[in-house]
Amino acid sequence: MSPLEFRAFTKQLLFIDIETVAGKADFTELPERLQKEWIRKAGRLKNDEERTEAELYPERAAIYAEFGKIIVIGLGFFHWDENDELTFRVRTFHGHEEAEVLQQFCDLIEKRYSPKLTLCAHNGREFDYPYLCRRLMVQGLKIPKPLWNPNWKRYDNPHLDTMELWKFGDYKNFTSLELLAALFEIPSSKENLSGDQVNATYYQQNDLTAIAEYCREDVVVLAQLYLRFNRFPLLPEEQIFRLA
Repeated sequence: MSPLEFRAFTKQLLFIDIETVAGKADFTELPERLQKEWIRKAGRLKNDEERTEAELYPERAAIYAEFGKIIVIGLGFFHWDENDELTFRVRTFHGHEEAEVLQQFCDLIEKRYSPKLTLCAHNGREFDYPYLCRRLMVQGLKIPKPLWNPNWKRYDNPHLDTMELWKFGDYKNFTSLELLAALFEIPSSKENLSGDQVNATYYQQNDLTAIAEYCREDVVVLAQLYLRFNRFPLLPEEQIFRLA
C-alpha cells in the first residue's frame, strides 16, 4: 500500500479492542436458568475433575457473550495534522453499565463514520465483532450498520483482523497479539496487566481504570502491528496521543 493509498484508506479505519468480564462476580449471582446453562457449558470445558463448574465461572465466563459483559471498548485512529504529520489517537469508553458503554460506541461510529467504516481488531472476526453484536442484542440496542450485516458469512466480513492477516489462509493456529508484538519488536501492552487478570482486577480490585489503560495500550500495539504489516515504520511515542 502506497502512502497515498494508506492515507485514503485509513480515513475510515478504526482500531478496536474490547475487555470483557463475567456477567456477575460469582456463579451464585446468576439467575437459576443461566446457572443451569453454565453448568452445561462448563461441563464441556472441564479438564480437571476436582474443579466444579462454579469454580470455572470467574475464569471462563468472560469469553462467552452469553455469560459475560463488555466493560471497556478501546478505539484508535490515525490522524494527519496541518503539517501532514501522522499521529495516532486512542481512547476508551468504559464503565460498569454495559448498555451505556455500548451506546457510546454506537453513537460514535454512527455520527463520525460512514457505512463504509472498516474496523480492525486482533482475532476480531472470532471474538470482538460477534461479541459486540451479541451484547448489543442482549441489551436491546440496535446494531449499527457499519458494524455488522447478519447476512454476511465469516469470509465475507469486510472488517480487518490482524490475526487472520497473519495466517495467510492457515486455519490451524491462534497467534496472540503479544507474540506478534514481540516478533515485530513492538513495545508490550502487558507490563502491568494481562488478559487473564482482567476479571480479578475488575471484581476483586475494583480497578476499572487499570483495565481501561491496558485496553488503550492494546489498541496502540494493534495499530503499530498494522503499520508493520504494511511495511511502514512504527510511530514513535511522541506521535501517539492517549485521549481521556
